[in-house]
Amino acid sequence: MLQPTAKTIDRKVNQSINERVERASQVVSPQTQWRILVALLIVNDTLALGIALLLAYLVRFNLDLSIFQLDALSNYDYYQQISFILIPIWLILFAVNGLYQHKKLLGGTEEYALVFRATSFGTLIIIIFSFLLPEFVLARGWLLFAWLFTFLLVTIGRFAIRRLVYASRQHGYFLAPALIVGGNKEGRALAEQLMSWRTSGLNIIGFIDQNFALGTKVYGDLQCLGHFEQLEKVISRYKVGELIISNSAISRDEMLSIFRNYGMADGVNLHLSSGLFEIITTGMDVKEFAYVPLVRVRKARLTGIDRLLKLLLDYTILVIGFIFILPLLFVIGLAVKLDSAGPIIHKRRVLGLNGSQFDAFKFRTMYVDGDKILAQYPDLQRKLAQDRKLKDDPRITRVGYFLRKTSLDELPQFFNVLKRDMSLVGPRIIAPDEVSEYGDWDMNLLTVPPGITGLWQVSGRSDLPYEKRVQLDMHYIRNWSIWLDLQILWQTIPAVIKGRGAY
Repeated sequence: MLQPTAKTIDRKVNQSINERVERASQVVSPQTQWRILVALLIVNDTLALGIALLLAYLVRFNLDLSIFQLDALSNYDYYQQISFILIPIWLILFAVNGLYQHKKLLGGTEEYALVFRATSFGTLIIIIFSFLLPEFVLARGWLLFAWLFTFLLVTIGRFAIRRLVYASRQHGYFLAPALIVGGNKEGRALAEQLMSWRTSGLNIIGFIDQNFALGTKVYGDLQCLGHFEQLEKVISRYKVGELIISNSAISRDEMLSIFRNYGMADGVNLHLSSGLFEIITTGMDVKEFAYVPLVRVRKARLTGIDRLLKLLLDYTILVIGFIFILPLLFVIGLAVKLDSAGPIIHKRRVLGLNGSQFDAFKFRTMYVDGDKILAQYPDLQRKLAQDRKLKDDPRITRVGYFLRKTSLDELPQFFNVLKRDMSLVGPRIIAPDEVSEYGDWDMNLLTVPPGITGLWQVSGRSDLPYEKRVQLDMHYIRNWSIWLDLQILWQTIPAVIKGRGAY
């Protein structure tokens, strides 16, 4: 019996996705799906605000914490009336900050950053009113806890709703048919990136390109659905909601034509790539010179306040972490020394920010004559050259196996973070000879410092194919925020405990 090929399976998967999207649209229209989501978010935010303000009152006035002085202004009815006024004001602030707009929803850390900003701005407004209106008096402790609980509860509720939407996408809901104009290298890179993240909400259906015959496979199982002059028919036929333009694939006149037809059109969102998608990740700024808007490429991904926030996060955790890990470092060092002959610390020459080289510290986990041991296994040598990792590596010592499984071998890299060669969160550290594996993306990798942990760490580590690791690094660099770092640090703990992909 003939076995189905990978391409046949991919085609069936794409057909299955399209069928689920079609069924979901017949049950509930895409517009109604998003209206339901917004209504759910408003209910969530209202309940979260009400509970947050109630908890703030209970903590401030019912727990008798020594840090607060009990004053006369603790009347529950007064704070209840204040809450009825503040909740709709806070909801309006959420709306003003775009927390109910389709384009700003389901953005993960970006959405949480908007929640933090709206919550903080609402608290600031309350403080200003308390200064301007002497009769408007609030306990400072209540206000502090109201701000904290509001941010936490709204964020937790939105996190739960986001997971619900992600689950719904498996059944065809909240998925927008997306079309890529341009099947060149940049267009294929866009398709690869967008299709690798199933939670993006985009269902890439194919390409528009003059250089391919109708039905020709452009990337994977994605076909050319038409030429430029057929764009309107393709959009209408497939009910395309997201139009993604590969700038380097079309002419200026074609770009203007697309913008004229769809830039302001209802029902179709137009997205323009940078024209250097597969190369630039550092970000770009637009600045006018003599009234001419010019795009400037940033030389580093992290600048200004972003760099300061990352520095503060690193050193805050380092100061706390060193208190607990210094005794552990001594015990592990002694175990490494007693287990096998050789140095305690292994130094690996790797690349850092802007291509600078430095020695990354790790506890030694291999025998000093590891190359001789591996020479006895030609098959393993070939696999190591291909994947850069071996699951059953004969060079690893007994203590080394335990250290790798628990990730304790990486603890000395705290000193690399202290020296600013590394950060707590970032792309994987790589040796100079690995740069070629990144192809056109190699220059992007060095725009942020490497990290002890990162997306690769919480997504499966060494179980991931090398191409997937590269994609995760690029995604981190393109989408960096302090909230993403905090999310990765939070997910690192269960990832280390499970030990999946650690070897």
